[in-house]
Amino acid sequence: MPLRIALFSLLVPDYDEALAFFLRIGFECREDTNLGGGKRWVRIAPKGGETEILLARAVGDSQEAAVGAQGGGRVWLFLETEDFDADYRRMQSEGVQFEALPRDEPYGRVVVWSDPWGNRWDLIEFRHADRRGTVAVI
Repeated sequence: MPLRIALFSLLVPDYDEALAFFLRIGFECREDTNLGGGKRWVRIAPKGGETEILLARAVGDSQEAAVGAQGGGRVWLFLETEDFDADYRRMQSEGVQFEALPRDEPYGRVVVWSDPWGNRWDLIEFRHADRRGTVAVI
């Protein structure tokens, strides 16, 4: 059986604020379990998506300093869509901050956006069905 990324943690300052943001832009909450002591196990994913994000409330100075900077200033999260224009418009209507206008690249249509904490994401519709962003040579 091949390995896969099941979920990864995203540091956020507050569970409820983060959950509300992601639900507004089309994610779903897969689990929200109170673990006691102010901790929760909050799993979200794009609707129908396989890989999940674990929202992790930052605790302590080093984690709080890393909120929004987990990618070191680079785009490090890639939200794939099958309907770029519709998702772009919906995200715009929800107040998502885009860095520039969408552009066409050899691998697909893409636009960079930031979540409320400064993490940089790509909204991307890959040109090829292989979904890995590789360009087929014909």
